Amino acid sequence: MQRKIGARTFDFDREVAVMAVINRTPDSFFDKGATFALDLAVEASLQAVADGADWVDIGGVPFGRGPVVPLEEELERVVPVVASISAEKDVVISVDTFSAAVATAAISAGASVINDTSGLFDPDMASAVAATDATLVLTHSMSPPRAEPPRPEYGDVVDDVVAFLRDRIARANAAGIPDERIIVDPGHDLNKNTYHSLELTRRLHEVVALGYPTLAAVSNKDFVGEMTEREQEARLEGSLAAAVYCILEGARIIRMHDVPATVAAVRMVEGILGWRTPPRTVHNMG
Repeated sequence: MQRKIGARTFDFDREVAVMAVINRTPDSFFDKGATFALDLAVEASLQAVADGADWVDIGGVPFGRGPVVPLEEELERVVPVVASISAEKDVVISVDTFSAAVATAAISAGASVINDTSGLFDPDMASAVAATDATLVLTHSMSPPRAEPPRPEYGDVVDDVVAFLRDRIARANAAGIPDERIIVDPGHDLNKNTYHSLELTRRLHEVVALGYPTLAAVSNKDFVGEMTEREQEARLEGSLAAAVYCILEGARIIRMHDVPATVAAVRMVEGILGWRTPPRTVHNMG
């Protein structure tokens, strides 16, 4: 399960990548525009790298309900951030977008991954990514981006998510994207209630069994808040517990807001699993 993504090579048999969330949006569900200004978005990205993130994910338009953002505005939000941090050669840069045009521009600016939370809503997305060397994240979701979501109903949420991802993988392959450039994400909370997201977490190994690196985006999600009875600003512990469980179920990319806490948790899990040696050993060493 070795994957070359951008300038990095990950051994996902023995390694977990920490993806930092950087939102250049005024209406992001968690930070409410804290990194909307260009300088703040670039600063937050570079700080995430300094804090140990392997990956930064730049978003210009949230998936959730809200007004349509014109293409030119999304480009203005995303491309300058990617260009500003692309000199950091050891960090993977992804762009969270459902627009093929934005994907093309972002890859030209230095992004090496397109994180499409819409599951190929844009019919040109797969071919746009196929024309490059970039990796594509395929995410399960049902409603169109920015739309009022329907009440989610599934026969079996995990079976339905796996079937959806199989279909999107087939579409990506048909467009010319090889398996080694595909990542899957079950889409926690995207068109799912808390019971669905908990079930997906508990049975994440069934998504992992598709054979692709699995991304878990659980940070500060509503299923964490409803389970722990915490508001968004107080969900770190629940988010870390969900992330660690996802790792044990096979997730190898963890998308999180609090980078230092996540890096510490992930490195500890890697150490317990015997994947990483301690950088310092003094205790009872004589």
